[in-house]
Amino acid sequence: MLSAKAQKNITMGGHPDRNAQFENITQLKQDYLDAGNPVISMDTKKKELLGTFYRNGSLYTQAAIQTNDHDFPSSATGSVIPHGFYDLKRNTGYITLGTSHDTSEFACDSLFQWWVNEGIIHYPKAKSLLILCDGGGSNSSRHYIFKEDLQKTANALGLEIRIAHYPPYTSKYNPIEHRFFPHVTRACEGVVFDSVETVKTLISRTSTSKGLTTIVHILDKIYETGRKYAADFKEIMPIVFDTHLPKWNYRAIPQE
Repeated sequence: MLSAKAQKNITMGGHPDRNAQFENITQLKQDYLDAGNPVISMDTKKKELLGTFYRNGSLYTQAAIQTNDHDFPSSATGSVIPHGFYDLKRNTGYITLGTSHDTSEFACDSLFQWWVNEGIIHYPKAKSLLILCDGGGSNSSRHYIFKEDLQKTANALGLEIRIAHYPPYTSKYNPIEHRFFPHVTRACEGVVFDSVETVKTLISRTSTSKGLTTIVHILDKIYETGRKYAADFKEIMPIVFDTHLPKWNYRAIPQE
């Protein structure tokens, strides 16, 4: 008998266009990298409560770490939502720590912060930005509110933003999931998240022997849940959908 850890490898669903989209993403990545344009992978980590709550992992300490015996949200002093970007070419991570809600506006504000603090510095001649992301959550492929907020971001940055969603049930293939987030988790193991500043300090230490580095930014803004897109957005929407698999591939082109 063997002692083995369970692995999440059994696919729970499929889609007839799965392989076609993977081939499309592979080609898009290569085209963007060849042209010197940035390719980033985007996703949000699990929301964490702030306070004296138990967290998995062990530390070298001189005394035992004492935490609450129950994780009641009512006992929290706040919460933190890590929204991440992983730059495929530069092997760098960027985390925006939100303290409100994981909404499409938060995702797009995080993107704006990444570009002005990192993207434009390292890609000053970029003509377009490719974002690889899942199809659900705050950047859902089905929700027009994300597309509306994305268009506003493209307008504000004056940069074309291309989105390529991974098909359903394939989020584990999104590069950020295996090249960045596991290292973020490791950097935070066992430490009590007593404040958002503590979380920032911990995640900032995320690195690897292969050169991964991490920058962290706190975005202390209140985000409204349940927002609706403008009544006429679908009719006048400037989003440009690809002819090939348009539900997962589209561009926000800046409008004057």
